[in-house]
Amino acid sequence: MTPKLYNTLTKTKEVFEPLDPKNVRMYVCGPTVYDFAHIGNARPAIVFDVLFRLLRHKYGVEHVTYARNITDVDDKINARAAAEGISIGELTERTNAQYQADVAALGCLPPTHQPRATENIPQMIAMIERLIAAGHAYPADGHVLYDVTSKSDYGKLARRSLDDMIAGARVDVAPYKKGPMDFVLWKPSDAATPGWDSPWGRGRPGWHIECSAMSEALLGETFDIHGGGIDLVFPHHENEIAQSEGAHDGHPFARIWMHNGFLQVEGQKMSKSLGNFVTIHQLLQREHPEVLRLQMLMTHYRQPIDWTESGRKQARSVLNHWYQFTAGFSALENLSPGFVAALSDDLNTPEAISHMTQSMDPMAICAAARFLGFLQHDLEAWRRWAPETVTINERAVEDLIKARNLARTEKMFSEADRIRAELDAMSVQLKDSKDPATGEIVTTWELKR
Repeated sequence: MTPKLYNTLTKTKEVFEPLDPKNVRMYVCGPTVYDFAHIGNARPAIVFDVLFRLLRHKYGVEHVTYARNITDVDDKINARAAAEGISIGELTERTNAQYQADVAALGCLPPTHQPRATENIPQMIAMIERLIAAGHAYPADGHVLYDVTSKSDYGKLARRSLDDMIAGARVDVAPYKKGPMDFVLWKPSDAATPGWDSPWGRGRPGWHIECSAMSEALLGETFDIHGGGIDLVFPHHENEIAQSEGAHDGHPFARIWMHNGFLQVEGQKMSKSLGNFVTIHQLLQREHPEVLRLQMLMTHYRQPIDWTESGRKQARSVLNHWYQFTAGFSALENLSPGFVAALSDDLNTPEAISHMTQSMDPMAICAAARFLGFLQHDLEAWRRWAPETVTINERAVEDLIKARNLARTEKMFSEADRIRAELDAMSVQLKDSKDPATGEIVTTWELKR
């Protein structure tokens, strides 16, 4: 069955026809490796892993190329490394290793390629030189910037006109910019900042040029699918289009653009200030990775997802049913047509999961579940993993809460955050509320399981 995929560029669901069925190519924006990846970062990893599996099923394992980059040069990385007093390389190696372990635990297959930005600097410089020669970019004060007015259809992915962007812009316009929306391709580096020699002086690439250069190097000027989170549509993906099409005489960049929706936690935007910021690593310490993967796939990838405790319990219940119902059975050689039809309809994983839960054929369920990355253990191993109750020293929890509250009172917020993170690792969830009678902050807690 030929997949149909929703294209953000055209706002329609399109029949997927690869440029070359013997060389199907997909690029997905990967992590910036400066900190533990949060659960929102897991969504594109899981979503596009399912698409990778579907494309390999349709066109053959050897005919699908999946590239997911690693951004290992970035100002956030520079700042974190300086704060920790370690080298950039040490930070990125450590953080990337953790990311790879986390997404592997979530059942994601390794991409065909995982290019690093630092390994593709010459390709970035070469692309910038082509953009300057084509009249799309200009050097200024040690920088090189893309002139967005040089591309008549700039804004086509986000469906925003340049005038609207300028009117709504809340950016400081640097004196060396020709226009307020012009974006950086190359910027200078001082002696303390990572940098590479270039025709414009020692410096480092802007974020957007990294993906354009790496995708070109691995997948060519035009490829089939470009994916990422909805938050990347503008400016990152819009700027990728501008750069790549500008460097390639207007030839199309990616033919289909796919974006997964936002993730929130218990109805709120995830943030450290709200205390609901949770990393993949933390979740994996508290719950079976297959439960987390299934919880993610129970919402259609284009829809916003609310990461809730009730959703976790529902996913665990469904997995428990699959493990018990398929115990002792082998998987069918072929996937059921209904299951494949659901996935082929713009990765409709909720429909595919519904098809599985309604099936009375344990071998069909086993085949579908393993295709999606589930049932990787036997029933006994599943039952032994992570008991539903957590034993905890309540006195220790209360002492830590008192220490946190004291730190907050004395405005030692870093220490308060550290203690909260320690409690979070113990599966303790805090809730701060104001006593209406006294106005004092009261902290209560409960176990997250």
